[in-house]
Amino acid sequence: MKTLVWVEHDGQSVKDATYAAITAAGKLGEVELLVAGQGVDGVAQTAAQIAGVAKVLVADDAAYAHNLAENVAPLVVELMGSHDAFVAAATTTGKNIAPRVAALLDVMQISEILSVEGPDSFTRPIYAGNAIATVKTSDAKLVLTVRGTAFDKAEATGGSAAVEAVTSTGDKGVSKFVGAEIAASERPELTSAKIIVSGGRALGSEEQFHALIDPLADKLNAAVGASRAAVDAGYAPNDYQVGQTGKIVAPEVYIAVGISGAIQHLAGMKDSKVIVAINKDEDAPIFQVADVGLVGDLFTVVPELTAKL
Repeated sequence: MKTLVWVEHDGQSVKDATYAAITAAGKLGEVELLVAGQGVDGVAQTAAQIAGVAKVLVADDAAYAHNLAENVAPLVVELMGSHDAFVAAATTTGKNIAPRVAALLDVMQISEILSVEGPDSFTRPIYAGNAIATVKTSDAKLVLTVRGTAFDKAEATGGSAAVEAVTSTGDKGVSKFVGAEIAASERPELTSAKIIVSGGRALGSEEQFHALIDPLADKLNAAVGASRAAVDAGYAPNDYQVGQTGKIVAPEVYIAVGISGAIQHLAGMKDSKVIVAINKDEDAPIFQVADVGLVGDLFTVVPELTAKL
């Protein structure tokens, strides 16, 4: 089986989630990568060094400069004539491209796989991760998205794949890139951070959220996350949200401050290696999954903890 993996990048480097997708694809058979963009020679060379990759296909065209799904999907469909499966990381971009590819191929997409059980069988979470379904498909072509936290990342070096240019399918004129407002941060990226400090609605305001969470995160060199309730209340921006409708994370340490532990939030972080919960409600659901629980007033506990670090 030959698998085509979508390489997500920022024009300079390969995104972490792609390395996990490559590991998943390797369980199906031969792995080829697709690097699409404008001026992406450097990304293609980086991709060629990833262990386990047989070939890197490069589509260099202005039509792919901003990863618009309306332009990328026809390119993938064109290449699927010589591939058996298309794999993308279950990121915002991957989840935008893969469904369009599946629709154009007229096949079922299997979303956020957790394991590869066979050439046509996979597991994936359902009911906010409270149950795991085994899915078997009879489609001739597979379209899969991969939950990055479920697979080890492929080694970034050790490979020597051939790099081959492919013909662009051009700009379909269906959509256009208008602009992007990208938040710059010196902290680690949320989905790849080893330590995450997340705040909930109990923090009470945007000012208190940043006054308590940011210093603790800075001391630990951690990323900052938030519950959906905190984001909805305006305490933190959308890209901080951890949970079923936010980002799925699995850091080495996850510190939940003032988060009760709603099902949708637990779905996004319960695979963390060590979960630390700080909450004044000893019956909060978060304590059922926490490895370390501290019952207390976060407005007292968190500054004390920060001061001792």
